[in-house]
Amino acid sequence: MSSGLFALLDDVAGLAKVAAASLDDAAAQSARASAKAAGVVIDDAAMTPGFVTGFPADRELPIVGRIALGSLRNKLLYLLPAALVLSLVAPWAITPLLMLGGLYLCFEGAEKVLHALRPHRDAHADAAPADPKAFEDAKVRSAIQTDLILSAEIMAITLGTVEDAGFVVQAVVLAVVGVGITGLVYGAVALIVKADDAGLALSRTRHGPLRAIGRGLVMGMPPFLRVLGTVGTAAMVWVGGGILLHGMEVLGWPAPAHAAHRLAAAAGDALPVGQAGAEWLVGAAVSGVLGLLVGAAVLPVAGLA
Repeated sequence: MSSGLFALLDDVAGLAKVAAASLDDAAAQSARASAKAAGVVIDDAAMTPGFVTGFPADRELPIVGRIALGSLRNKLLYLLPAALVLSLVAPWAITPLLMLGGLYLCFEGAEKVLHALRPHRDAHADAAPADPKAFEDAKVRSAIQTDLILSAEIMAITLGTVEDAGFVVQAVVLAVVGVGITGLVYGAVALIVKADDAGLALSRTRHGPLRAIGRGLVMGMPPFLRVLGTVGTAAMVWVGGGILLHGMEVLGWPAPAHAAHRLAAAAGDALPVGQAGAEWLVGAAVSGVLGLLVGAAVLPVAGLA
């Protein structure tokens, strides 16, 4: 009896070690996947504040909360099961789908650049909504639909990062990345949309330093949002171009990726210090240029050029 009990305890301990190793692997894979999805995350954080523009201050956080819940629903109820089924029945499709997401990132980035170069004003932008509740619901639906596309890209990038892992690790990583990125993005969005209100409140205090901080927040948020949007656009074409380069390499056309690696390595070798930073910068620039060119080529197909 005692020997059987010890054998059972030994088996339990072995299973615990395997589970712990799987959790460690899932944590490491989640961190890598989140880093690769950085471009989409930045764009998501840069774009979402626009969906609460024009609403009363007391409705901003509730709207962000509704969009965040919709984003979680997109990731956990729709995209995560679809990604797991895909990894089981058609793992060969992961790279092409990842490239399709990369192509969309390039298209979105090029579209943003086009709109920056040729801005147009929406004639209905200043019109007051006849039904504020219906207007808010429509804005939230639009934001959640847009989030579905961005979330699909995040989950595709994540699945591509863990395509060789076991089913359980894939499920854990997809869930961790989905929940973590949603919390990060919409937590940041909540801070961004309320920063000007906080600045206004601080600017009305009697303490000089706090008033200065408040005025800085009020005056600094518009340029900050513009910079964030620019960074988001750059990240989109950089990540999209990088996904395309990697996908071409996996599918048997390694020449473009190898050329980019050689150019980045040459840039690093040419500097006495900061070689790693130079290699990363040149590699990102090459991916960004490729992404912008590919996106610009897709614009006429979409009828936007």
